Amino acid sequence: MFFLFFYLQGTIHPFRKTHRSIFGKLLQEFRLVASDRRSWRILLFGSLNLLCTGCLLMWCSSTNSMALTAYTYLTIFDLFSLITCLISSWVTMKKPSQLYSFGFERLEVLAVFASTVLVQLGALFILKESVERFMEQPEVHTGRLLVGTFVALFFNLLTLLSVRNKPFAYVSEAAVLMIIIGVDQIMKWRCFLLVGLFFRTL
Repeated sequence: MFFLFFYLQGTIHPFRKTHRSIFGKLLQEFRLVASDRRSWRILLFGSLNLLCTGCLLMWCSSTNSMALTAYTYLTIFDLFSLITCLISSWVTMKKPSQLYSFGFERLEVLAVFASTVLVQLGALFILKESVERFMEQPEVHTGRLLVGTFVALFFNLLTLLSVRNKPFAYVSEAAVLMIIIGVDQIMKWRCFLLVGLFFRTL
């Protein structure tokens, strides 16, 4: 009874739970990321990208153009890339804990995987819509099409050239390495086949 009184009145609570909501925790982590000056550029480009994507989505519905829809999906992919950059900067700020002894670097891999899967789903949707439009061709209004194309291209290039995305850079380097190894294997087999055919004709 004496221990229970000191447990309830004292300052030591070994298994005390925090009563913050998920939204409160996310807001606290967002403040941590926003406190870094390097993240301001990512947040600025993210807000500009959201504004550009909203305008392009409205123009897609008014022009009924599949090419502009594909460009809009490209700006959505840029938005996913910026979110991955924010997660990467958050991971560099967090230190390993007892629960996560290797740190939070797996979240970068998960973010890259999720964004590439969503982009592939968007590409499949565009492919499906293109096949449907090949069968039944709707009327396309070309009034805002050229302006929307230049706006999407400008914001895409601005995002790609202004923000360095470390996780996507690692994935790109690994993909280039795999392509080089694949081409090397194809060339070796081609040489073996050509040499075999040459000696067979002799």
